[in-house]
Amino acid sequence: MNLTKTAAALFFSFALPFAGAQSSSNVHISHHENVLGTSLELKLRTSTNAEATKAEAAVLREIDRENSILSAWSNNSEFSRWVRTHNTAVKVSPELYDVLSLFDRFREQTSGALDASAETATRVWKLASVEDREPTDAELEKAVATMQHSHWSLDPVHHTATHLDDAPIALNSFAKSYISGHAADAALAAGATGVLINIGGDIVMRGSLTERVAITDPRAAAENDPPIDLVRLSNRTIATSGDYRRGFDIHGAHYSHIIDPRTAQPAEEVLSSTVIATDPSTAGALATAFSVMTPSESRRLAAATPGVDYMLVLRDGRTITSRNWSTREVPRLQNAAYYAPQKAVPSLDLLINLELARIEDPRYRRPYVAVWVEDTDHFPVRTLALWFQKSRWLPDLKSWYHSDQIRNLAEGSDLSTTVSSATRSPGKYTLRWDGKDNAGKPVKPGKYTIFIEAAREHGTYGLMKQEINWDGKTAAQFTLQGNKEIAGASLDYGKHN
Repeated sequence: MNLTKTAAALFFSFALPFAGAQSSSNVHISHHENVLGTSLELKLRTSTNAEATKAEAAVLREIDRENSILSAWSNNSEFSRWVRTHNTAVKVSPELYDVLSLFDRFREQTSGALDASAETATRVWKLASVEDREPTDAELEKAVATMQHSHWSLDPVHHTATHLDDAPIALNSFAKSYISGHAADAALAAGATGVLINIGGDIVMRGSLTERVAITDPRAAAENDPPIDLVRLSNRTIATSGDYRRGFDIHGAHYSHIIDPRTAQPAEEVLSSTVIATDPSTAGALATAFSVMTPSESRRLAAATPGVDYMLVLRDGRTITSRNWSTREVPRLQNAAYYAPQKAVPSLDLLINLELARIEDPRYRRPYVAVWVEDTDHFPVRTLALWFQKSRWLPDLKSWYHSDQIRNLAEGSDLSTTVSSATRSPGKYTLRWDGKDNAGKPVKPGKYTIFIEAAREHGTYGLMKQEINWDGKTAAQFTLQGNKEIAGASLDYGKHN
């Protein structure tokens, strides 16, 4: 991989949503928040809008159905009801039986690195972090002993599952990918010829869609930071696991939320692991397991699992990939116009944190959002984000759209292109401005205004703006008042990783 390109070159190369000569005229895109506790991106290839509506409904319906079976966070799910039983053979749904069987299989294949009872150790670390202390040796030893037990037994003849102990268990290691695979199948059954489902960074693709997938750099903080790599995929699943969005903070130190069930210790060597596989459950399970296992263990397991490729980003800065990974990588653009001159790294940059307003509907579409920077002459120097689904509604972003000049500068800057990353909270986004314009050139010191605009189709509208002094020296923080579409936003001008 060539990771020396500037942000501008990387940005341009992954902003194009579809590879090859594939037309997007009949690809319908939608975004929903609060789906399985995170965000959903859905792309459907259909012949008509009516077919797209039908396929989208089928996807959402299947997600809801399987979540009502597998959720560890709903007291009324079938899984939660089953967990409350003890030493009783219970006839369970095909989905629950299937997932429990898969956990048994992956637990054996990973030599215990993937275990549904890792929640046992997670709770130990959560309690310790609340008390701002590290867990004691006795607490960790007790957790390990608990996790090494058998937690259930399955009867394939009668299709029953017997819950055996009181260890906290959760099915979240690969449940999103498992559900996404069935939801994609539901879309195809409803008439779609191609489908992409991205739930919190775990992506399933089926049918006649070929997609460029940007893989988040675990050392980056913002949605629009350059990806660490780009791959082109079709009829595959890609899942990423990492410790860079969640974890435990104790005495100023950060510990991964990914726990090794064999030791009850946070997995620290691997910052992120990305796995490509044909089967969604395999991709999701191995992405979690590879974050726990040593690189050599991961290499051996991947070699023994047909159709699996992977990329590991290690804490020491190394990137390790499987032998065939390079065949999936997208060549980076080499246009010299997108290279910034070699200059000293700026001492300060700007992080923009924004949170979409929670609508009363438990699942809601993401509004259209534009985030950009203007100078004191009201000239747009940089578009940081443009999230939209149908171009005909772009004029609803009134301030962003008010002149062809702004629109032309933002052309091709849709940052909603599919991204594989660790799961994040729904509706929360971080963007970075590195002090460069759309051409990748550093701006002059002075006053600049940050605009955050949001509009909903046939709905409400909101605009925020804040002037900052970009001098490379004086750190500053700002809190912006929320509106009907953006619950709140903050600007942090300072030194960031």
